Amino acid sequence: MKRTISALARNEPGVLAKMAGEFGRYAANILSLAAGETENPEVSRIVACIEGDDAAIDAITRHLEALDTIIQVDDLSRNDFVDRELVLVKVEMDPARTAQLMQVFEVFRASVVGMGRETITVEMAGDQGRVEGLIHMLKPYGIKSLCRSGMIALKRGDE
Repeated sequence: MKRTISALARNEPGVLAKMAGEFGRYAANILSLAAGETENPEVSRIVACIEGDDAAIDAITRHLEALDTIIQVDDLSRNDFVDRELVLVKVEMDPARTAQLMQVFEVFRASVVGMGRETITVEMAGDQGRVEGLIHMLKPYGIKSLCRSGMIALKRGDE
């Protein structure tokens, strides 16, 4: 099962390593991991999209809550949440198919951020489904390189 865990942690060295270690301890696969400062520079938000059985993920959540560097843990999968991911994709540019390629970029609202003689690089931010859709549509054109930021997420609404 795929779950999204969000943790508020003290902004200290080693916190991310401790958290990732808990996932490994219970054989949960990390699909995406993103971390960064919050509105308080002493606190970081770590968002992990992980895959594993429910019992293992519940155990991981309990162990994370017990760590002295972790302030709060939320299983966003149990709530309505907003997520975004940034993707950069470098695609082969065939002059005969450039117009088609530009239409794909337009449909997904991807922005051209770099051009070479043989490739074009675009960026797009969106939820994971939209990112997956862009990648799927660009595969036939020849993806040369791809980089994803990892999912960031917050609970929807006033919580």
